[in-house]
Amino acid sequence: MKERPFNRRRFFTILGAGGASLAFKPLSGIPANLVQTTSKPSTNISDAVKTPRSSTSMPGRYPGKVVIVKNNNSVVDDIPVEAAAYEMLQRSMLELTGQKDIKKAWRLFVKPGEKIGLKVNPVAGKLLFTSHAVVKSVVKQLTESGIDRKDIIIWDRREMELKDTGFTQDNYPGIAIRGTELQDEEGSFVDKNGKLYGERNIDKEWYYWADVEGEYDAETMPYMVNGGKFSYFTKIVTKEVDKIINIPILKNAGGSITNAMKNLAFGSVSNTGRLHAKLWNDTCAEVCAFAPLRDKTVLNICDGLRGCFNGGPGANPQFICNYNSLLVSTDPVAMDRVGYDLIAEKRIAEGLQKTSSPESLTFLTMATSLGLGVSDKSKIDVMMFDIS
Repeated sequence: MKERPFNRRRFFTILGAGGASLAFKPLSGIPANLVQTTSKPSTNISDAVKTPRSSTSMPGRYPGKVVIVKNNNSVVDDIPVEAAAYEMLQRSMLELTGQKDIKKAWRLFVKPGEKIGLKVNPVAGKLLFTSHAVVKSVVKQLTESGIDRKDIIIWDRREMELKDTGFTQDNYPGIAIRGTELQDEEGSFVDKNGKLYGERNIDKEWYYWADVEGEYDAETMPYMVNGGKFSYFTKIVTKEVDKIINIPILKNAGGSITNAMKNLAFGSVSNTGRLHAKLWNDTCAEVCAFAPLRDKTVLNICDGLRGCFNGGPGANPQFICNYNSLLVSTDPVAMDRVGYDLIAEKRIAEGLQKTSSPESLTFLTMATSLGLGVSDKSKIDVMMFDIS
């Protein structure tokens, strides 16, 4: 069985179609107010909280602390500038940790010999992905602090999206590039036995169960790996990495935000299409409460050099903007709350909404109740620096 080559436009069309075979409204569009349907399915979140927390569990070393570094020279002719990103990242790490030496700052989170997973976001394609300026700056500072390149893995849900946006061996020599869902050199999603390659990469010992069925047609299944009521964690997070550095993009999701929590949750499990309509908020919060993400994600670095204020999490050129900012925190909940304000400010300026509405950030209050971070803005320590 041969599958047609990956086509991003067709993929988003399939997911946005909303036909009988796709009982969800997923990646290409999320309701502006993110109101879920009234009948809320039950989940296995109780399984997650049974696992004892560790010293590295969210919200990490610095709960409720977010550093924002702005540099108006970080994007030139719509291209992120690596030298500027490197300087912004260095300043952010020193301010977050209170260290004077950048090597010591990084060593608070990672150590030589550990496998470090960099969770990027290429889902919107070449128009808007986690920039190489930021990712290469992270890699450079990791290696300068003693981490071997062979111990770094750049990963996301779909390997073909990573390749399409330049996450390749040519750009990142010596670093593994990994996706849960992938195609072979002939463009097929299945092996010679007719089995999806993605099935090899999910860990059936770790799962997010929700009482809602995933029902997909043959063209959509390769992007979901499995149907049914189980969303299995990728082996990348359960078996391959010791620490995760989350590197999302500053994007909107309707009037809300898709950033640290969404990048982790929906990027780490299979069978996600079924979760959007009824469990978008729950998934963002609850999947992150499971040990493979909760205990391994030690740092969140939001690429806000370029982002979007409307049309997210996909990308439309007219809604892409230069925030010229980098946000760094160990607390993904606090980061999302602060990032929301940056997006809301831009949306208000563009006339898309009249006022900020943080009360719509249901997934953040849910995450706080699960002990994952601080969602109350009055309790968040925001440190802002402009190095333009």
